Amino acid sequence: MTESASPYISWPRILVLGVQPGTPPFRIVEIDGEVVGEATALTDVLMVAAAAGIRVHDLDDPDVVRWVGGDKFTWTVRGR
Repeated sequence: MTESASPYISWPRILVLGVQPGTPPFRIVEIDGEVVGEATALTDVLMVAAAAGIRVHDLDDPDVVRWVGGDKFTWTVRGR
């Protein structure tokens, strides 16, 4: 039996990009493909989502949030 691939690929509404150098370091947050702010902590991501009317029940659900360059606990710049 051959499985067919779905033509639909889900993309989460919230995208949290990798840590950027700064004082303090921050991560850029996008909602629905639009940059909506910067986050310096996990709570900032939740506040930005709430302001956009998005309820986040599970920050580890890849259908809701995509973490790029680290997970929800990554808030410092990695050494090179």
